[in-house]
Amino acid sequence: MQVPYINLGLQHKPIKDEILSSIGNVLDSGQFILGDELTKFEKAFAEMHGVKYALGVANGTDALFLSLKAIGLKEGDEVITAPNSFLASASSVIIAGGKPVFADVLEDFNIDPEKVEKAITKKTKAIIPVHLTGRPAPMDELVALAKKHNLHIIEDAAQAIGATYKNKPVGSFGTTGCFSLHPLKNLAAGGDGGVITTNDDAVYKYLTIARNHGLKNRDECQFWSYNSRLDNLQAALLNVKMKYINQWTERRREFANRYYDALSDLPMIVPKDKTYEKSVYHTFIIQTEDRNELKEHLARKGVDSKIHYPMPIHYQEAAKSLGYKKGDFPVTEKQAETILSIPVYPELTDEQVGYVIEEIQNFYH
Repeated sequence: MQVPYINLGLQHKPIKDEILSSIGNVLDSGQFILGDELTKFEKAFAEMHGVKYALGVANGTDALFLSLKAIGLKEGDEVITAPNSFLASASSVIIAGGKPVFADVLEDFNIDPEKVEKAITKKTKAIIPVHLTGRPAPMDELVALAKKHNLHIIEDAAQAIGATYKNKPVGSFGTTGCFSLHPLKNLAAGGDGGVITTNDDAVYKYLTIARNHGLKNRDECQFWSYNSRLDNLQAALLNVKMKYINQWTERRREFANRYYDALSDLPMIVPKDKTYEKSVYHTFIIQTEDRNELKEHLARKGVDSKIHYPMPIHYQEAAKSLGYKKGDFPVTEKQAETILSIPVYPELTDEQVGYVIEEIQNFYH
Protein backbone atom coordinates (compact mmCIF):
# COMPACT_ATOMS: atom_id res chain seq x y z
CA MET A 1 0.00 0.00 0.00
CA GLN A 2 1.18 3.54 -0.78
CA VAL A 3 0.53 6.29 1.76
CA PRO A 4 1.81 9.68 0.54
CA TYR A 5 2.50 12.27 3.21
CA ILE A 6 0.06 14.65 1.54
CA ASN A 7 -2.19 14.54 -1.51
CA LEU A 8 -3.44 18.03 -2.30
CA GLY A 9 -5.52 17.01 -5.30
CA LEU A 10 -7.77 14.65 -3.34
CA GLN A 11 -9.33 17.42 -1.25
CA HIS A 12 -10.62 19.23 -4.32
CA LYS A 13 -12.21 16.34 -6.19
CA PRO A 14 -15.56 16.24 -4.32
CA ILE A 15 -15.91 20.04 -4.22
CA LYS A 16 -14.35 20.93 -7.57
CA ASP A 17 -17.65 21.98 -9.18
CA GLU A 18 -18.44 24.27 -6.23
CA ILE A 19 -15.00 25.85 -6.42
CA LEU A 20 -15.14 26.38 -10.17
CA SER A 21 -18.59 27.93 -9.89
CA SER A 22 -17.43 30.29 -7.14
CA ILE A 23 -14.34 31.30 -9.11
CA GLY A 24 -16.47 31.70 -12.24
CA ASN A 25 -18.67 34.21 -10.44
CA VAL A 26 -15.59 36.30 -9.67
CA LEU A 27 -14.44 36.13 -13.28
CA ASP A 28 -17.86 37.28 -14.43
CA SER A 29 -17.94 40.13 -11.91
CA GLY A 30 -14.50 41.45 -12.82
CA GLN A 31 -13.99 42.18 -9.11
CA PHE A 32 -10.54 40.80 -8.31
CA ILE A 33 -9.06 42.96 -5.52
CA LEU A 34 -10.68 43.71 -2.12
CA GLY A 35 -14.05 42.48 -3.33
CA ASP A 36 -17.22 40.94 -1.96
CA GLU A 37 -15.81 37.42 -1.71
CA LEU A 38 -12.97 38.67 0.48
CA THR A 39 -15.39 40.59 2.71
CA LYS A 40 -17.49 37.43 3.08
CA PHE A 41 -14.45 35.33 3.90
CA GLU A 42 -13.10 37.82 6.44
CA LYS A 43 -16.43 37.96 8.25
CA ALA A 44 -16.71 34.15 8.42
CA PHE A 45 -13.09 33.76 9.55
CA ALA A 46 -13.56 36.37 12.30
CA GLU A 47 -16.68 34.59 13.56
CA MET A 48 -14.90 31.23 13.52
CA HIS A 49 -12.10 32.60 15.71
CA GLY A 50 -14.22 34.69 18.06
CA VAL A 51 -12.79 38.09 17.14
CA LYS A 52 -14.14 41.41 15.86
CA TYR A 53 -11.97 41.59 12.77
CA ALA A 54 -10.13 39.45 10.24
CA LEU A 55 -8.11 40.79 7.31
CA GLY A 56 -6.91 38.77 4.36
CA VAL A 57 -3.28 39.35 3.38
CA ALA A 58 -0.90 37.89 0.83
CA ASN A 59 0.63 35.18 3.06
CA GLY A 60 1.27 34.11 6.64
CA THR A 61 4.67 35.80 6.82
CA ASP A 62 3.11 39.13 5.83
CA ALA A 63 0.54 38.57 8.58
CA LEU A 64 3.37 38.45 11.13
CA PHE A 65 5.31 41.29 9.53
CA LEU A 66 2.33 43.67 9.30
CA SER A 67 1.29 42.81 12.85
CA LEU A 68 4.74 43.77 14.09
CA LYS A 69 4.54 47.04 12.20
CA ALA A 70 1.09 47.62 13.71
CA ILE A 71 2.46 47.49 17.27
CA GLY A 72 5.17 50.02 16.37
CA LEU A 73 8.16 47.67 16.36
CA LYS A 74 11.33 49.69 15.85
CA GLU A 75 15.03 49.01 15.48
CA GLY A 76 16.49 47.55 18.66
CA ASP A 77 13.19 46.13 19.91
CA GLU A 78 13.26 42.46 20.87
CA VAL A 79 10.59 39.86 20.19
CA ILE A 80 10.66 36.51 21.98
CA THR A 81 9.71 33.43 19.99
CA ALA A 82 10.52 29.72 19.66
CA PRO A 83 13.57 28.32 17.82
CA ASN A 84 11.80 25.16 16.60
CA SER A 85 9.28 26.81 14.29
CA PHE A 86 9.35 27.44 10.57
CA LEU A 87 11.86 30.24 10.04
CA ALA A 88 9.20 32.88 9.22
CA SER A 89 8.43 33.28 12.93
CA ALA A 90 11.89 34.79 13.34
CA SER A 91 12.53 36.26 9.89
CA SER A 92 9.40 38.42 10.10
CA VAL A 93 10.85 40.09 13.19
CA ILE A 94 14.10 40.88 11.42
CA ILE A 95 12.49 42.23 8.25
CA ALA A 96 10.20 44.39 10.44
CA GLY A 97 13.31 45.92 12.03
CA GLY A 98 13.48 44.06 15.34
CA LYS A 99 15.59 41.31 16.88
CA PRO A 100 14.26 37.79 17.51
CA VAL A 101 15.15 36.34 20.90
CA PHE A 102 14.59 32.63 21.36
CA ALA A 103 13.18 30.72 24.32
CA ASP A 104 13.18 26.93 24.51
CA VAL A 105 10.07 24.79 24.24
CA LEU A 106 8.07 22.19 26.12
CA GLU A 107 7.58 18.52 25.23
CA ASP A 108 4.54 19.47 23.09
CA PHE A 109 6.78 21.76 20.94
CA ASN A 110 5.19 24.96 22.24
CA ILE A 111 7.19 27.75 23.85
CA ASP A 112 8.00 27.39 27.58
CA PRO A 113 6.61 30.35 29.61
CA GLU A 114 9.37 29.99 32.24
CA LYS A 115 12.01 30.33 29.54
CA VAL A 116 10.13 33.28 28.06
CA GLU A 117 10.18 35.16 31.34
CA LYS A 118 13.92 34.63 31.69
CA ALA A 119 14.41 36.09 28.20
CA ILE A 120 12.50 39.32 28.86
CA THR A 121 14.61 42.50 28.96
CA LYS A 122 13.92 46.22 28.86
CA LYS A 123 14.08 45.98 25.07
CA THR A 124 11.36 43.33 24.78
CA LYS A 125 8.37 44.56 22.79
CA ALA A 126 6.37 41.40 22.14
CA ILE A 127 6.07 37.62 22.41
CA ILE A 128 5.31 35.45 19.38
CA PRO A 129 4.04 32.09 20.64
CA VAL A 130 3.75 29.54 17.83
CA HIS A 131 0.83 27.11 18.04
CA LEU A 132 3.04 24.48 16.48
CA THR A 133 1.51 21.37 14.91
CA GLY A 134 -1.92 22.96 15.41
CA ARG A 135 -1.73 22.52 19.18
CA PRO A 136 -2.37 25.66 21.26
CA ALA A 137 0.47 27.18 23.23
CA PRO A 138 0.04 27.73 27.02
CA MET A 139 -1.79 31.02 26.61
CA ASP A 140 -2.83 31.63 30.25
CA GLU A 141 0.78 31.87 31.36
CA LEU A 142 1.86 33.84 28.29
CA VAL A 143 -0.97 36.36 28.58
CA ALA A 144 -0.14 36.83 32.27
CA LEU A 145 3.51 37.47 31.38
CA ALA A 146 2.52 39.96 28.70
CA LYS A 147 0.33 41.89 31.12
CA LYS A 148 2.99 41.82 33.84
CA HIS A 149 5.66 43.24 31.55
CA ASN A 150 3.41 45.38 29.31
CA LEU A 151 4.14 43.37 26.16
CA HIS A 152 2.19 42.58 23.02
CA ILE A 153 1.36 39.04 22.01
CA ILE A 154 1.40 38.25 18.30
CA GLU A 155 0.08 34.71 17.89
CA ASP A 156 1.67 32.67 15.13
CA ALA A 157 -1.32 30.49 14.39
CA ALA A 158 -0.18 29.52 10.89
CA GLN A 159 -0.76 25.82 11.62
CA ALA A 160 -3.70 26.18 13.97
CA ILE A 161 -6.86 27.33 12.17
CA GLY A 162 -9.75 26.32 14.42
CA ALA A 163 -7.69 25.22 17.44
CA THR A 164 -8.91 26.22 20.90
CA TYR A 165 -7.40 26.67 24.35
CA LYS A 166 -9.88 26.40 27.23
CA ASN A 167 -12.70 26.80 24.69
CA LYS A 168 -11.26 30.04 23.33
CA PRO A 169 -10.01 30.05 19.73
CA VAL A 170 -6.36 30.71 19.01
CA GLY A 171 -5.89 34.06 17.34
CA SER A 172 -8.14 35.73 19.92
CA PHE A 173 -5.64 36.00 22.81
CA GLY A 174 -3.09 38.46 21.49
CA THR A 175 -3.02 41.87 19.89
CA THR A 176 -3.22 39.92 16.63
CA GLY A 177 -3.38 36.35 15.44
CA CYS A 178 -1.52 35.41 12.27
CA PHE A 179 -2.69 32.57 10.03
CA SER A 180 -1.34 30.98 6.87
CA LEU A 181 -3.50 29.73 4.00
CA HIS A 182 -0.60 28.05 2.19
CA PRO A 183 -1.65 24.95 0.19
CA LEU A 184 -0.22 22.66 2.88
CA LYS A 185 -2.26 24.23 5.69
CA ASN A 186 -5.55 22.87 7.08
CA LEU A 187 -7.51 25.62 5.33
CA ALA A 188 -5.69 26.00 2.05
CA ALA A 189 -5.87 28.59 -0.68
CA GLY A 190 -4.93 27.77 -4.26
CA GLY A 191 -1.55 29.38 -3.64
CA ASP A 192 -0.27 31.74 -0.96
CA GLY A 193 -2.58 33.55 1.41
CA GLY A 194 -2.82 34.71 5.00
CA VAL A 195 -5.16 36.22 7.59
CA ILE A 196 -4.71 38.58 10.54
CA THR A 197 -7.25 38.52 13.39
CA THR A 198 -7.65 41.23 16.03
CA ASN A 199 -10.06 42.78 18.51
CA ASP A 200 -8.15 46.08 18.56
CA ASP A 201 -9.94 48.85 16.64
CA ALA A 202 -6.79 50.93 16.13
CA VAL A 203 -4.76 47.93 14.94
CA TYR A 204 -7.52 46.97 12.52
CA LYS A 205 -7.71 50.48 11.11
CA TYR A 206 -3.94 50.56 10.63
CA LEU A 207 -3.85 47.15 8.95
CA THR A 208 -6.61 47.93 6.46
CA ILE A 209 -4.42 50.77 5.19
CA ALA A 210 -1.03 49.09 5.68
CA ARG A 211 -1.92 46.06 3.52
CA ASN A 212 -2.90 48.40 0.65
CA HIS A 213 0.09 50.68 0.02
CA GLY A 214 -0.84 53.00 2.90
CA LEU A 215 -3.79 54.33 0.90
CA LYS A 216 -6.60 55.82 2.97
CA ASN A 217 -8.63 56.17 -0.22
CA ARG A 218 -8.03 55.68 -3.93
CA ASP A 219 -5.95 58.83 -4.33
CA GLU A 220 -4.41 59.66 -0.93
CA CYS A 221 -1.51 57.86 0.72
CA GLN A 222 -1.43 58.23 4.50
CA PHE A 223 1.96 56.51 5.00
CA TRP A 224 4.42 54.44 2.94
CA SER A 225 3.45 50.80 3.16
CA TYR A 226 3.15 47.46 1.39
CA ASN A 227 1.02 45.62 -1.11
CA SER A 228 -0.24 42.55 0.72
CA ARG A 229 -3.81 41.67 -0.15
CA LEU A 230 -5.64 38.36 -0.32
CA ASP A 231 -7.26 38.47 -3.75
CA ASN A 232 -10.89 37.82 -4.47
CA LEU A 233 -10.26 34.62 -6.46
CA GLN A 234 -8.54 33.03 -3.46
CA ALA A 235 -11.32 34.22 -1.18
CA ALA A 236 -13.91 32.64 -3.47
CA LEU A 237 -12.13 29.28 -3.22
CA LEU A 238 -11.75 29.64 0.54
CA ASN A 239 -15.42 30.47 1.02
CA VAL A 240 -16.27 27.07 -0.41
CA LYS A 241 -13.74 25.35 1.83
CA MET A 242 -14.99 27.14 4.94
CA LYS A 243 -18.13 24.99 4.70
CA TYR A 244 -16.01 21.86 5.15
CA ILE A 245 -13.20 22.91 7.47
CA ASN A 246 -14.87 21.64 10.64
CA GLN A 247 -15.48 18.15 9.25
CA TRP A 248 -11.94 18.04 7.88
CA THR A 249 -10.63 19.00 11.31
CA GLU A 250 -12.65 16.27 13.01
CA ARG A 251 -11.25 13.74 10.57
CA ARG A 252 -7.70 14.80 11.49
CA ARG A 253 -8.57 14.49 15.18
CA GLU A 254 -10.08 11.05 14.61
CA PHE A 255 -6.85 9.85 13.00
CA ALA A 256 -4.79 11.44 15.78
CA ASN A 257 -6.77 9.53 18.39
CA ARG A 258 -6.28 6.29 16.48
CA TYR A 259 -2.55 6.89 16.32
CA TYR A 260 -2.38 7.65 20.05
CA ASP A 261 -4.38 4.57 21.05
CA ALA A 262 -2.25 2.29 18.87
CA LEU A 263 1.23 3.74 19.37
CA SER A 264 1.40 5.13 22.90
CA ASP A 265 2.71 1.85 24.36
CA LEU A 266 5.70 1.87 22.00
CA PRO A 267 9.07 3.46 22.88
CA MET A 268 8.09 6.88 21.59
CA ILE A 269 6.31 10.06 22.64
CA VAL A 270 2.91 10.34 20.96
CA PRO A 271 0.96 13.62 21.07
CA LYS A 272 -2.31 13.81 22.98
CA ASP A 273 -4.51 16.81 23.73
CA LYS A 274 -4.82 17.98 27.29
CA THR A 275 -8.41 18.13 28.50
CA TYR A 276 -8.59 21.90 27.88
CA GLU A 277 -7.03 21.82 24.40
CA LYS A 278 -8.41 21.20 20.95
CA SER A 279 -5.58 20.59 18.53
CA VAL A 280 -6.28 20.63 14.81
CA TYR A 281 -3.28 18.38 14.01
CA HIS A 282 -1.78 20.20 11.08
CA THR A 283 0.99 17.69 11.69
CA PHE A 284 1.10 14.56 13.83
CA ILE A 285 4.62 14.37 15.21
CA ILE A 286 5.94 11.42 17.16
CA GLN A 287 9.30 11.48 18.95
CA THR A 288 11.56 8.44 18.93
CA GLU A 289 15.24 7.70 19.34
CA ASP A 290 14.85 5.41 16.32
CA ARG A 291 13.62 8.22 14.07
CA ASN A 292 15.97 7.70 11.12
CA GLU A 293 15.61 3.93 11.08
CA LEU A 294 11.83 4.15 11.42
CA LYS A 295 11.63 6.69 8.62
CA GLU A 296 13.62 4.38 6.34
CA HIS A 297 11.46 1.39 7.28
CA LEU A 298 8.26 3.30 6.49
CA ALA A 299 9.67 4.47 3.16
CA ARG A 300 10.44 0.88 2.18
CA LYS A 301 6.85 -0.03 2.97
CA GLY A 302 5.39 2.83 0.91
CA VAL A 303 4.64 5.22 3.76
CA ASP A 304 5.96 8.75 3.31
CA SER A 305 6.95 10.78 6.36
CA LYS A 306 8.59 14.16 6.98
CA ILE A 307 10.62 16.03 9.61
CA HIS A 308 9.26 19.34 10.86
CA TYR A 309 11.87 20.73 11.28
CA PRO A 310 15.29 19.06 11.01
CA MET A 311 17.28 22.24 11.61
CA PRO A 312 16.32 24.63 14.44
CA ILE A 313 16.25 28.29 13.46
CA HIS A 314 19.33 29.17 15.53
CA TYR A 315 21.33 26.63 13.49
CA GLN A 316 20.55 28.41 10.22
CA GLU A 317 23.28 30.35 8.48
CA ALA A 318 21.02 33.40 8.36
CA ALA A 319 20.79 33.35 12.18
CA LYS A 320 24.55 33.52 12.86
CA SER A 321 24.40 37.21 13.71
CA LEU A 322 22.00 36.45 16.58
CA GLY A 323 24.89 34.87 18.47
CA TYR A 324 23.33 31.55 19.47
CA LYS A 325 25.21 28.25 19.54
CA LYS A 326 24.50 24.56 19.80
CA GLY A 327 23.42 23.71 23.34
CA ASP A 328 21.55 26.94 23.98
CA PHE A 329 18.12 25.30 23.55
CA PRO A 330 18.48 21.65 24.58
CA VAL A 331 14.82 20.64 24.29
CA THR A 332 14.50 22.05 20.78
CA GLU A 333 17.81 20.49 19.74
CA LYS A 334 16.90 17.08 21.12
CA GLN A 335 13.52 17.12 19.45
CA ALA A 336 15.10 17.97 16.10
CA GLU A 337 16.89 14.62 16.31
CA THR A 338 13.84 12.55 17.29
CA ILE A 339 10.77 14.07 15.61
CA LEU A 340 8.92 12.39 12.76
CA SER A 341 5.69 13.58 11.11
CA ILE A 342 3.38 10.84 9.88
CA PRO A 343 0.39 11.32 7.52
CA VAL A 344 -2.72 12.82 9.10
CA TYR A 345 -4.62 14.70 6.36
CA PRO A 346 -8.40 14.14 6.18
CA GLU A 347 -8.40 12.52 2.73
CA LEU A 348 -6.58 9.46 4.03
CA THR A 349 -8.63 6.29 4.15
CA ASP A 350 -9.16 4.30 7.32
CA GLU A 351 -7.20 1.50 5.68
CA GLN A 352 -4.21 3.76 5.00
CA VAL A 353 -4.11 4.95 8.61
CA GLY A 354 -4.36 1.35 9.77
CA TYR A 355 -1.46 0.45 7.49
CA VAL A 356 0.71 3.25 8.90
CA ILE A 357 -0.03 1.99 12.40
CA GLU A 358 0.69 -1.61 11.43
CA GLU A 359 4.05 -0.77 9.88
CA ILE A 360 5.17 1.31 12.88
CA GLN A 361 4.20 -1.58 15.17
CA ASN A 362 6.00 -4.03 12.91
CA PHE A 363 9.16 -1.97 13.10
CA TYR A 364 9.24 -2.23 16.90
CA HIS A 365 7.92 -5.78 17.27
